[in-house]
Amino acid sequence: MKRVISHLLVTASMATLLVVACNNPSQPANNADSSKRNNILCPPGTSKLDVQKIEAVTGMKGVAKNGEYKITVPQNDLNVVVDGFKIIPPMGLGSWAAFTPCADSVMVMGDIIVTETDLAPVQQEVIRQGFAITAIHNHFVRNHPNVMYMHIDGRGKAAQVAANVKAIFDKVKEVRGKDPKEGNADSVQNIINIAHLDSIIGHKGEMAKGVYKYTIGRPDVALQEHGIPISSFMGFNTWSAWQGTDEKAAVSGDFTMLENEVAPVIKALVENGIEVVAVHNHMVHEQPRTFFLHYWGVGPAEKLARGFKAALDQTAAGRK
Repeated sequence: MKRVISHLLVTASMATLLVVACNNPSQPANNADSSKRNNILCPPGTSKLDVQKIEAVTGMKGVAKNGEYKITVPQNDLNVVVDGFKIIPPMGLGSWAAFTPCADSVMVMGDIIVTETDLAPVQQEVIRQGFAITAIHNHFVRNHPNVMYMHIDGRGKAAQVAANVKAIFDKVKEVRGKDPKEGNADSVQNIINIAHLDSIIGHKGEMAKGVYKYTIGRPDVALQEHGIPISSFMGFNTWSAWQGTDEKAAVSGDFTMLENEVAPVIKALVENGIEVVAVHNHMVHEQPRTFFLHYWGVGPAEKLARGFKAALDQTAAGRK
């Protein structure tokens, strides 16, 4: 009998502890961190970016939009060819760094194009400058020379962060022995029926050096990194770049997807003869969880356009 009573007392004590724990208003540390990440630290329009200071420190001119600022460095020195098509900066061969304000500081996100020779010294420089490397990946397969894309993330005072960005771009110049943007800006052939392309995809693009490019945002998603809103201008978009002819076109680009969109988008692309060449992240502290996908296709422009649209329709952006 004593053993039975003792067993009942232990069971009752454990039940009491469980009830207390379940009703305790304090949150576990990981839930608290998650809640904190979901708080918008710097709502859009609450801070102002000192563009003149960034330009003065970096020595580079960029583009301002909705209070944000982006520097783009075309890689004119790289002669990249994929399946007989020359890849020029509008086709996805441009490094960039974009600045967004947050109170009295700024956050910068960027994508640095590196060759096999550049990779080690440039990533060392990124770390030396106090930035984080959040992704390293490819955009193409069968590309000659081989190039990779390295995403960076940094925060701090505007002048300091601008100096960090300059040092990273300067390291690329040092390793290559030339300034990438100083080379000749090449053009490619594009005699695709653009009006027909637009009618299939349901969007309008912009032509640059023979590349016709669509940029499609995700206004349905309030993406944040470090609690700071990330706009389409900061790289949160789906894009599609086209060159060639109606009979033989080339398309490359990037899909941005929520986790439940990844499998349907890949399925739609593959079933329509478009290669998926990379699936990866761009950020590591983003809310909600977001994925990016690079693709490459060669064939009749109409067939490729219908394949791209089928994949786009698997995302909320496409359905809208």
